[in-house]
Amino acid sequence: MDTTFNQSQTKSYGVIRELNARNPLLFAIAVAHVILLLIMTGVAPFDGREVMGINPWIKPIKFAASIAIYAMTMGWLLYELPLREIVNRRVSWAISATLVIEIALITMQAARGVTSHFNDTTAFNAAVFSVMGAAITFNILVAAYVTLKFWKTEAKIPSPYLWGIRIGLTIFVLASLEGFAMVSHSAHSVGVADGGPGLPLLNWSTRGGDLRVAHFFGMHALQILPLAGYLLSTRRAESLTSNAVRWAQAGGAAYALLALLLFLWAMAGRPLVSL
Repeated sequence: MDTTFNQSQTKSYGVIRELNARNPLLFAIAVAHVILLLIMTGVAPFDGREVMGINPWIKPIKFAASIAIYAMTMGWLLYELPLREIVNRRVSWAISATLVIEIALITMQAARGVTSHFNDTTAFNAAVFSVMGAAITFNILVAAYVTLKFWKTEAKIPSPYLWGIRIGLTIFVLASLEGFAMVSHSAHSVGVADGGPGLPLLNWSTRGGDLRVAHFFGMHALQILPLAGYLLSTRRAESLTSNAVRWAQAGGAAYALLALLLFLWAMAGRPLVSL
């Protein structure tokens, strides 16, 4: 048991070192958000306020976790893309800047005890949301640029892994654009007001449609599909099938279809889980 634990620990340290080696800037951004997440998790139990029916720190905690995962993922994937060093550096700095702006504004609004999204109650709150929107829009454009580069460039990685990255990034960008549907709707809920009964922690509506479900599922294609493609590229997978690329493509298509169905389900005003 000790040997197994030590081997697992060694592998974990190896992954962490690899993440840092591949993109030190985005790794540092990820670590900073993990630290912020821990701090806010410690603060939340001592704050008795509620915003939209939940503790005000829940949203920045979720965003800090999501941003940490995103930064590590993009740092890992950019290493696989044969970009010029200066281009890689500019892309990394652009991603980092937008992430820092977003979490800073979300955390500030949480500290103030007000909502950060769809908040136009004052000129200041509306300006905060506008700046957040501009930062995220720029981040989506950068992600779209990286996606295009992966489609146009034959990266020197196994084909199933490459297809997992291509499709995963494409779905991620489309799921990110879903945020504009929320903005046009001035809410993430459909058929009910924001802030009603929701699933624990996630707070997805249990009474009406919630666009955050498809948004969440689609954006995490960025981690799931490249990992699936990588696993299909292993020798063990190759011994099971000679059509690993087709499996990666089919899996990506199925994932995209499910994300679309979740979006249409929410737009119809139906909750993922009804309680």
